[in-house]
Amino acid sequence: MRLPHPEPDATGPGQESVWRYPRPAVAERVTSHLKVVFDGRVLAETRAGVRTIETSHPPTFYFPPGDVDQAMLEAVAGSSFCEWKGNALYYDVVSGGRRAARAAWAYPAPTVSFAIIRDHIAFYPALMDACFVDGEQAVPQPGRFYGGWITSKVAGPFKGPPGTEYW
Repeated sequence: MRLPHPEPDATGPGQESVWRYPRPAVAERVTSHLKVVFDGRVLAETRAGVRTIETSHPPTFYFPPGDVDQAMLEAVAGSSFCEWKGNALYYDVVSGGRRAARAAWAYPAPTVSFAIIRDHIAFYPALMDACFVDGEQAVPQPGRFYGGWITSKVAGPFKGPPGTEYW
């Protein structure tokens, strides 16, 4: 079922509407405290991240490689293509006996417009124990395809559930 284009949710103080984000997408540096936890361990933590924003999507956060526990990442075969960012490579996240398949990705040779995310690593929040932005636990973007992080700082509705693929 194809859903009609939604009405944006009202924004409160300090909130951004994802319906005011640009299309095509853009990447911008952030100084927010970002943290990813997997298997009870801090997998990634930074104040030097990059977020990508696009109309109808909550932000996706990218971590500098030096702020990620590389021992918890295993490169896997396969890639995907983003019309704005280029070709992504994937990683399984592993710790102890746990493995989250294709739970992280990076762009080793992004397009010129996204050069600031070169080799930075993003994580699907739905596959992690928890992801935090300035101490607030993020909610994963709905659906299984996108990697956005929903916090109280963003207002939707958000692309991702069935029927929203044409928003």
